[in-house]
Amino acid sequence: MTIVAGCDVGSLAAKAVIMERRRVVATAIVRSGPKPAESAKKAMDEALSQAKLTMNDITWCVGTGYGREKIPFVTESVSEISCHGKGAQFLIPSVRSIIDIGGQDCKVIKLDAKGNLVKFITNDKCASGTGRFLDVMAKVMNISVSELGERSLIAKNPITLASICTVWAQADVIKHINARRPAADVCAGINVAMANRVSMLANALGLENDICMTGGVAKNKGVVHALGRIMGKRIKEIRQIDPQLMGALGAALFAHEQTKKGGAQS
Repeated sequence: MTIVAGCDVGSLAAKAVIMERRRVVATAIVRSGPKPAESAKKAMDEALSQAKLTMNDITWCVGTGYGREKIPFVTESVSEISCHGKGAQFLIPSVRSIIDIGGQDCKVIKLDAKGNLVKFITNDKCASGTGRFLDVMAKVMNISVSELGERSLIAKNPITLASICTVWAQADVIKHINARRPAADVCAGINVAMANRVSMLANALGLENDICMTGGVAKNKGVVHALGRIMGKRIKEIRQIDPQLMGALGAALFAHEQTKKGGAQS
């Protein structure tokens, strides 16, 4: 029995996936702290507890994410771009384009039929196309990030934000709140503003079907629906696993490949 794991440390969350025979047996998502090593351990410990395992049971563990080089228990590290591609194509073999929106950046990735990276583009200089933008807006609205997506689906007359800059958009949202605009309309406007920003990045690279979204923002149906409408393309929903786990899943799959190369039984 060969058991492998993947650990993805991002700016907002640390994720872990444990697999046996290419089947997910445990997962965990925890809030990232200031120390990547501690965040990684917390996520992995939670996943190990679910699976009733210890780290000694893990044959190979791959780390990914911005904090991957600081995870003490991994066997090797792989870039998050490669891991998201690996994980997404494992779940949707036909996928050729991935929009990954994390806490501090947004990446658009193109794959070939074998899942190899063809090209990618990233936005890591502005918060407007990242999970941080939604975090800021949710705090202004005094609601959870998940509510931003849920409420926007019942909007009747979404607001239009004058700027995609997080600072100016924040001021704009406060103005609409003070004007007593319905919360659903404000939430919808926030999600559309983010979708507009991400669509610029996607259009700059050029997307090919099939398309899916990964990362925490993929759970915001308001952003997903708005992005699909703006781009005029269908975005396939990942249902088999939380899309925020995609990097950790890809890392675990890379770990599985390494055990095969080394002749380990799987």
